[in-house]
Amino acid sequence: MPVPKRKMSRANTRARRSQWKAQVPALVKTVENGRTVYSLPHRAKVVEDSVGTPLFFEYKGRKVADA
Repeated sequence: MPVPKRKMSRANTRARRSQWKAQVPALVKTVENGRTVYSLPHRAKVVEDSVGTPLFFEYKGRKVADA
């Protein structure tokens, strides 16, 4: 693991940290059963029954995991 040779000043530390910015996630809008659903692309989505109980995870139309 790399170890710094010298102490980093407070100003330099804060300048480096200020470059980290949160990004808005790219949501994909789909309509399922007359309901608009927003989801993240390339992620497994939760399939729920009519009551709202999670049943399993689905990706590209296939079941990938149990909920």
